[in-house]
Amino acid sequence: MSPSRNSPLAAAVALLLGGCAVGPNYHGAPQVTPAAGDFKRADAATASAEPVTQWWTTLNDPELNHLIAATLAANPGIDVARARVREARANLRQQTATGLPTTAADAAYLRTANVGSLLGSSGSGSASGSSSSGGGLNLYVVGFDASWELDFFGGNRRAVEGASAAVSASEANVADATVTLTAEVAQSYIQLCDARQRLALTQQNIDIDSRLVELMKVRRAGGAATDLDVVRIINQLDTTRAMVPALNATITEQLNRLAALTAQEPGALDAELAKVGPVPAPPATTNIGDPAALLRRRPDIRVAERRLAQQTAAVGQNVAAEFPKVSLFGTVGFAAMHPQDLFNSGNFTYLAGPLLQWTPWDFGRLRARVAQARSARDEAEANYRQTVLNALADAETSLARYGQQRDAVTILGRARASAEEAYRLTEIRLRGGTAATTDVLDADTRRKQADLSYQQALAELTQDYVALQKSLGLGWAQPAGS
Repeated sequence: MSPSRNSPLAAAVALLLGGCAVGPNYHGAPQVTPAAGDFKRADAATASAEPVTQWWTTLNDPELNHLIAATLAANPGIDVARARVREARANLRQQTATGLPTTAADAAYLRTANVGSLLGSSGSGSASGSSSSGGGLNLYVVGFDASWELDFFGGNRRAVEGASAAVSASEANVADATVTLTAEVAQSYIQLCDARQRLALTQQNIDIDSRLVELMKVRRAGGAATDLDVVRIINQLDTTRAMVPALNATITEQLNRLAALTAQEPGALDAELAKVGPVPAPPATTNIGDPAALLRRRPDIRVAERRLAQQTAAVGQNVAAEFPKVSLFGTVGFAAMHPQDLFNSGNFTYLAGPLLQWTPWDFGRLRARVAQARSARDEAEANYRQTVLNALADAETSLARYGQQRDAVTILGRARASAEEAYRLTEIRLRGGTAATTDVLDADTRRKQADLSYQQALAELTQDYVALQKSLGLGWAQPAGS
């Protein structure tokens, strides 16, 4: 009867002779989107040139640069990610060492005796036998053992592949933490600057409304205004005043957040950030690169790709467990009844030979592990595809929001200019006697409200700029030589 072409024994012999690694080889992640092309939501204010890695420097704010540098130097989140890199590298060294021989040195002192003969000897008073040992036997042993599992089917090599991929994934996680932290610092700093500016503008509006209330009371006393006019202005004043507590709370929140990001206690940055400047404006043109560069740059995509490589190696590792294990075992040593005779050449012993281990019938346990590993690999591949699609959607959405917000800032800039012009013309009318002081104050209020709206829109534009940089995977630098 001829053996089957798919015989496991035949496959084992072929692999044994060839020294191949079983399981699927990793050939890279699947292509999810075309590698060429431009972003669909790009506009005239963006360019396909290589973006600036340290994007925050384009905002030209020294205080922001300082805060980000302090965060990257001291934030515990970065330390956690770096510690995981060291852990992964140690695991790689351990997996690499698994494929090398295992050695051990041992020494022992053994004593044995026949209890029955000892009792009989003591009862009869006989002096026969080994009286010095009381019928017992001493044995001194020293030796050296070594074993080496031959990696015929590549189980250890697959484990090393997986561990190496895990190292790369953990390194990408450090980059991902850097991208996230730089964006968080910038977002918090922008909110702080925005809140302080809005607080100053709100206080100016409070001063104007307070003057309006006093003037309206005077007019009511002279019969030129009603109680309703006074109540309306008081309501406007109270509404403006109600904005102050929320702005103060935002300022405190962002001061505490920036202190935590820079690994300091709450309040540590209060003096340094007491007089922050205006919200930094983004540059007129933003370099964004192209989608292909985005896929290479974003750390979360790199993490997903390395996890896929790791799970692919795990499949081969589990497949290798289905085949026989061949180990070389050897031990050398000396054994003697007296210490002084231990290292005599006649007491030298050795044992060496191959050891074959195989579990051909395990009721499906190994096959279940292989199936589990293949499913985990399929999950990792699906997760990679989803990560890529999410990254592209994130970038396109950020581009769209940034472009739309630029338009909003332009419109509100015109509204601010027209409010300023209306205030100027009202002042001219006041000097000409055709407008009242209340008209000027009312125009001034509208001017301040336009300033406030423009300020909020500008802050949101800069926030959208930060979100765009984060979506492009910027904020970390590729190590030199990698």
